Order: sequence, then C-alpha cells, then structure tokens
Amino acid sequence: MPNWLKLTISLILPQLVGGTGAYFTISSVGSWYQTIAKPSFNPPSWLFGPVWTTLYILMGIGCYLIWKSDHPQKKSLLTLYSVQLALNGIWSPAFFGMESPILGLVVILPLWILIFLSVKNFKKINPWASWLMIPYLAWVSFASVLNFSIWWLN
Repeated sequence: MPNWLKLTISLILPQLVGGTGAYFTISSVGSWYQTIAKPSFNPPSWLFGPVWTTLYILMGIGCYLIWKSDHPQKKSLLTLYSVQLALNGIWSPAFFGMESPILGLVVILPLWILIFLSVKNFKKINPWASWLMIPYLAWVSFASVLNFSIWWLN
C-alpha cells in the first residue's frame, strides 16, 4: 500500500470514530448533560470539538508513522492503537448515550492504560509518533478526572 494511502486512512479513521462519538454527545449535551452536577473545572462545551479534532489529527499522524515503518513490532502496535481507538469510540455512547458516568469510567480507565502503552511503545519505532500521542494522553487524563468527578457528584 502506498504511503499516501496509509496517511489518508490514518487521518480519516480517527475522525470517523470521533464523528460517531459526536453523534451521541450532541444528543445529550443539550438535555441530560445540562441537568447533572459538574465540577467547577468542567470546560465549556464548545471546547471539546476543536480539541478532539486536533487530537485525532495528531493521533492519525502518529499512527501513520508507525504504519509506514518496517519495524517487527509494527503489527502489534497497530493492534494496540486500533483497540484504544475502539475504546475511544465506545466512550461517548457509554457516557452520553447511556447517560452513565460509571459506564464512562469503565471504558475510560482501560482506554487511558492503552494510550499510555501506545506512548511508551511507539517510542521504540518512532519517537515523533510517541510525542504526537502525549497531548491525547494528557486530555484523556483530564477527561478521566472529569468523568470521575461527574460520577462522584451525581
């Protein structure tokens, strides 16, 4: 497969996952989410779209850098990336779709672990791929604290 196609797929796939998640988020942000208690550090709703779009672009580039390599661990790391991306896609339906902060926690905690493992292991193949995943890890760390706080308050 040519590298331009790998790059295209790597950039589009996370955006599709994000779009699927947005479907569940948008329907709840104007209803259920407005009625629950949130911590004082809850960011404004308009911030999530631009942040996630940027993170998905960075993740996609990181994925591409792994995919185009000839490293013997490439396949296992792409599997790790795919599983964390699937968990990412499940979080919005769990938290917003099911209106369940506890179910969101059940998804986000293993998601955080897999992102951490991606950051750690991507470095073996391409340090830039690892660095590109760090903002994602930071945001999901924040989202985990936010998710826990919402669960605790409600």
